[in-house]
Amino acid sequence: MTEARQRLDKWLWFSRMARTRVLAQELIAKGYVRVDGRKADQAAKLVGPGNVLTIALAQKVIVLEILGCAERRGAYPEAQKLYRMIEGPEGA
Repeated sequence: MTEARQRLDKWLWFSRMARTRVLAQELIAKGYVRVDGRKADQAAKLVGPGNVLTIALAQKVIVLEILGCAERRGAYPEAQKLYRMIEGPEGA
């Protein structure tokens, strides 16, 4: 895990919030992702530790805080270290 910032679409894919990077880009393009309360308008938007993401999925809304960025897409336990769930399946 690194402290640097990275593209929103890569972060969503590396953290396993999206199955593929293309699906992450589609979530962003369709307006289903907010960064710090504002709709993300570009997949290339840089995010990093401290940013709060709101992701509207088919059956639920997930709110999480980014704790770090990764250099590659790892296993699920590794991906879970990249964020802290605020609201959603594992959160409040």
